[in-house]
Amino acid sequence: MASGLDFESVVASYYEPLYQFAFSLTRTEADACDLTQQTFYIWATKGHQLRDLSKVKTWLFTTLHRAYLETRRRQTRFPHVELTEVPQELPSLTPALARQIDSAEVLKALGQVDEVYQAPVALFYLEDCSYKEIAEILGVPIGTVKSRLARGIARLQQILASGDAPRQPK
Repeated sequence: MASGLDFESVVASYYEPLYQFAFSLTRTEADACDLTQQTFYIWATKGHQLRDLSKVKTWLFTTLHRAYLETRRRQTRFPHVELTEVPQELPSLTPALARQIDSAEVLKALGQVDEVYQAPVALFYLEDCSYKEIAEILGVPIGTVKSRLARGIARLQQILASGDAPRQPK
């Protein structure tokens, strides 16, 4: 911790103004509490790096604002959507079909997908490769990897849903 400032005194001095600032940004009590808590967590882990103790207030407010912006970016990239609002976008998988499918069947169905789509799907789902890694391995642009993945997955779903995949003997 920065010498001369203990954690409790920083929290006591700045909690209320930080919370008010967070509330003005988020407009919800829970989110404002989360942001304020996150700011003090960052202070607890990195506050000792602050050399000029007169800048604690500025540091805390800047940290809170950056945390808010990061939260907004994450919400934009990964928006929260209620499942009841998008039923048409959910895959149609009946419980009976889910019980029938096992990994061996999925792998056999993958064998029926065009080769150009097999590799990206296998690298992504079986080998946990990133888009960038797949692009490097296959020597194609990342956009091509994404489109081949989407098409390969769509074809795989068609094969599995139609029952065209060879059945595993029981």
